[in-house]
Amino acid sequence: MKSNKGKGLMGLLLVLICIGIFGYFGYDTMDDIKLGLDLNGGVSITYQTVKENPTAEEMSDTIYKLQQRVENYSTEAEVYQEGGNRINIDIPGESDANAVLEELGKPGSLVFMDEAGEVILTGDQVASAQPGINDKNGMQEYVVSLRFTEEGAATFAEATAKNVGKIIYIIYDNEIKSFPRVQTEITDGACVITGMESYEEAENLAATIRIGSLSLELQELRSNVVGAKLGQEAISTSLRAGAIGFGIVVIFMIAVYLIPGLASSLALCLYVGLVLILLSAFEVTLTLPGIAGIILSIGMAVDANVIIFTRIKEEIGVGKTVRSAIKTGFAKALSAIVDGNITTLIAAVVLFWRGSGSVKGFASTLAIGILLSMFTALFVTRGTLYALYELGFQDPKFYGIRKEKKAVDFLGKKKLFFAVSCVMIVVGWIFMGVNASGGNGAFNYSIEFKGGTSTNVTFNENMSLEDISSKVVPIVEEISQDAEVQTQKVEGTNEVIFKTKTLSVEQRKALEEALEESFQVDTELITAESISGAVSKEMKEDAFVAVIIATICMLVYIWFRFKDIRFAASAVAALLHDVLVVLTFYAVAKWSVGSTFIACMLTIVGYSINATIVIFDRIRENMKVKTNKETLADVVNASITQTFTRSINTSLTTFIMVFVLFIMGVTSIREFALPLMVGIVCGTYSSVCVTGALWYVMTTWKKKEKQDKA
Repeated sequence: MKSNKGKGLMGLLLVLICIGIFGYFGYDTMDDIKLGLDLNGGVSITYQTVKENPTAEEMSDTIYKLQQRVENYSTEAEVYQEGGNRINIDIPGESDANAVLEELGKPGSLVFMDEAGEVILTGDQVASAQPGINDKNGMQEYVVSLRFTEEGAATFAEATAKNVGKIIYIIYDNEIKSFPRVQTEITDGACVITGMESYEEAENLAATIRIGSLSLELQELRSNVVGAKLGQEAISTSLRAGAIGFGIVVIFMIAVYLIPGLASSLALCLYVGLVLILLSAFEVTLTLPGIAGIILSIGMAVDANVIIFTRIKEEIGVGKTVRSAIKTGFAKALSAIVDGNITTLIAAVVLFWRGSGSVKGFASTLAIGILLSMFTALFVTRGTLYALYELGFQDPKFYGIRKEKKAVDFLGKKKLFFAVSCVMIVVGWIFMGVNASGGNGAFNYSIEFKGGTSTNVTFNENMSLEDISSKVVPIVEEISQDAEVQTQKVEGTNEVIFKTKTLSVEQRKALEEALEESFQVDTELITAESISGAVSKEMKEDAFVAVIIATICMLVYIWFRFKDIRFAASAVAALLHDVLVVLTFYAVAKWSVGSTFIACMLTIVGYSINATIVIFDRIRENMKVKTNKETLADVVNASITQTFTRSINTSLTTFIMVFVLFIMGVTSIREFALPLMVGIVCGTYSSVCVTGALWYVMTTWKKKEKQDKA
């Protein structure tokens, strides 16, 4: 077939121009991407309760509500208890504590009063307050929409029934903030306040009501500048590692898949540029969990291309022309790519909707990455591949030929695979029990989960955060045995706060002596107190509920797409398997369970479900052309064998990126990368060795049951 070199050259030039433009703007917008506390630091505000001895329930409720408030600044904001009556708020990416305080407002008392001066509603009975704009007869009307709690709705209904035509005063810290007039009785638990002259006024009133609806009245105690948990060196090292890992992946793809590999590499370059632009455009706060989401989405982008190229090789192997093989390869790969990406996208949407903190950061970067990976694989790679074909790369040797291989008897080893999995899971439970019996918990919980010690040190000079990070932190890390020491510098003073795992009396004394010896610090000015975990009980519950809902949604989608509940059940069982096996490594190796733990586990779940979908898609396809001579076991073995190369290559490319990050990264980066590597290996193992076997067992068991009944 004749090639159209002019058309091919124009197509390739268009792709290269797009890569250049989006790559330039992506690089240019890197400085505009918001970085989280772990990457860039921020501000920290400490409040103290006006009530001298608040209850644990009051503190927990106030912390959770504050968490919801401060996420307006960043999804990665952290709120946690310090001591018995203090609440600390860390907001990444901010540098002006005064501006934050002014906008956030002072969390004081809020009440609703009638004209007689009687309190009819308190702030804690307000569930939400949002500014808005209504279109009234072609004119813009600025409003605040309120929604009350169940208790508040009943109280407000009674109050409005008695005060129709009268004014209700909204009073914050003994100052009247608004005085709307009741138009009618309100019984549905929601109302709208009108009369604002600007959107800014509506926004300020809504913020005042939100912050005033806390269970406890708070007063500002101090504001600090927070140092990055990882430091600039860690960021630059991670960027270099990412670039090296990406380069290795590109070389691997070209070496293994030749011309298609080159096409996918160009598409991946465009993908990286687009990701950077969208992270900046949507003002996503990037943290380590967010990077986990990007790593997963890059893995899925590579995976989509590998699925396509494997199909193209197969089509050439059965005698089709290259052009026909490209067309058919994309068509046959479409269902696996769409199902795998949509399944993971469902999880990302649910996690963003129901999760909080690092879970939202992970979900947002993952969702952006998934959408872009589908776009680049299905459109950019296809266009580039056709352009290269038209330029003259039409010989099958440029694309590779894959002949039909004899199926490996994976099912014949299913009992061995099941036994290995069971042993690993049981070992995990044993170690969890042993660890818990020692009084330290089932896992090695970090400060974010378990809480720790906040040590305030007053130095003789005003040290910069860079000096603190390079000179002081290594000493604190060595004594505390904590690789994730957090630093805060109190604005306008020489005081620095170090947050570590809980220190024993001996460790506190050793730290005081070391600081006195190295920096001539007055030990009388060193104080220490306990702090709660930044990952609160409610945040853990939010994450757990989000994962449960996401799992159910994925199960329903797989059931709907594959028309067989056994596909969905075995996929979810494989997810549970992967989580339990990785937990075994956390328990046995005593890896730190910190803020990145949830993101690591979610990455593993997303990676595993995508790999499983690819195998299930091939089983579904082969079942349609199954002959009478073929058994169900033959179909499953053939399907796993046909997708085996894809499973290995995709896992290898993703593993390479994380492995380079592990080799080059600092300690905290390694603690993040190591579980991911285990998860990648485990996800590959479960997809190849467990899921297909589970589906086969469920299917044959049902048929055997019917035969026994007959």
